[in-house]
Amino acid sequence: MTDIDWAALRAAAVDAMTHAYAPYSNYSVGAAALTDDGRIVSGCNVENASYGVGLCAECALVGDLRMSGGGLLVAFVCVNGAAETIMPCGRCRQVLYEFSAPGMLLETVSGIRTMDEVLPDAFGPRDLEEYRA
Repeated sequence: MTDIDWAALRAAAVDAMTHAYAPYSNYSVGAAALTDDGRIVSGCNVENASYGVGLCAECALVGDLRMSGGGLLVAFVCVNGAAETIMPCGRCRQVLYEFSAPGMLLETVSGIRTMDEVLPDAFGPRDLEEYRA
């Protein structure tokens, strides 16, 4: 999929960010992604008083993906409360990789990158399929 409306993805991420629950860090995060069937899915971070069990925006996005019909992610944007592009942490990159289409693109702080560039030599479902074969 080469015609990605990055402005629409960014707008969806910003909208998701406005729904974040971040009373402890005051660091709201919103994420949005385009699926292989053309839907936009999104998520926001949800903190918890016990800190360690907070939910990242990327995880909420994957929940939205699964709840709305599944599929694979082809493009992704993540923003902070100032609507600035931010990078998913390592854990969230792995979560996104699990549901990424080959060649998935991410808007990053240094431009558009592929999932393979932001998580090189990743291990995921495709590796397990090769092992089972």
